[in-house]
Amino acid sequence: MNRLSDMQLLIDAADLSSLSAAGRRAGLSPAAASACVQRVETMLGARLFERTTRQLRLTDEGRIYIASCRIAIETMQEAERAVRSGTDGVSGTLRVSAPSDLGRNLLVYILDGFMKLHPQVRIVLTLSDSLSRFVPDDIDIAIRVGPLESSDLVARHLADSWRVVCASPTCIETYGLPERREDLAELPALVLTTNAGPRNEWRLGDVIVRMRRYHECTDSEVIRNWAVLGRGFAYRQFWSVASDVREGRLKLINPSTWFAPAPIHAMYHPNTYQPPRVRHFVDYLYAEVARRLPKNVEEGMSPSSPR
Repeated sequence: MNRLSDMQLLIDAADLSSLSAAGRRAGLSPAAASACVQRVETMLGARLFERTTRQLRLTDEGRIYIASCRIAIETMQEAERAVRSGTDGVSGTLRVSAPSDLGRNLLVYILDGFMKLHPQVRIVLTLSDSLSRFVPDDIDIAIRVGPLESSDLVARHLADSWRVVCASPTCIETYGLPERREDLAELPALVLTTNAGPRNEWRLGDVIVRMRRYHECTDSEVIRNWAVLGRGFAYRQFWSVASDVREGRLKLINPSTWFAPAPIHAMYHPNTYQPPRVRHFVDYLYAEVARRLPKNVEEGMSPSSPR
């Protein structure tokens, strides 16, 4: 139990950015709290905190170790609750990150169903259009779209999606339908910009087209709205514009050949023991993505296509 108490002290110190405050929460003097940290650092052979008179900051080793401490504490708490209730109940905090488009158009509904099944689980959802393939230590599950780089993370393939070129009827009337993929390069385009720069290279089947005339934005929803308003051609995940296509606000450009496959993976750290909430959610996510994601463009355009 001393080890668990030490872990909780480290977590509190990281959260409060104060060793003294963490000690008070645990009923320890500042000297006793400091001795606890030094004992753990000696055992690990690594510094967990950079300490100054004004600031307490985690080292890289500290971030790694304390992320595991959180999992250990939460796992013990779940086990205690399960034993008390006589069930294998799922509870605790589930931290998920995903691209914004996927979060708005698919994940929000999947999480809603999971919340109804497991009301004791607290969801922390991070959405961004600039997510890297890296999965931070404080994230339980990261959902990523597109090819993955080699890593030590577990990557479970959920489904295959695809990116398509689309434009509003007004845009098509103004600029015409491009006959060749290369013709797109000189037409007005709408490009998402991330930390890596503008995504102005579009893979259309076996051809990559570099867009030359484009507006850009860091928010994918703005890109979609601009496309609906007729500002240019857009290159989006099909499920992010499927409702616009079904309702006539956008039209797909040569969807049978001008598309690019994009695998969707759930990524998580290879811990020997995953908390029940993580294991349950990955299985639930796999089933729901398969059920909700259209198998092809024609199915996705159907009015009965599931959300």
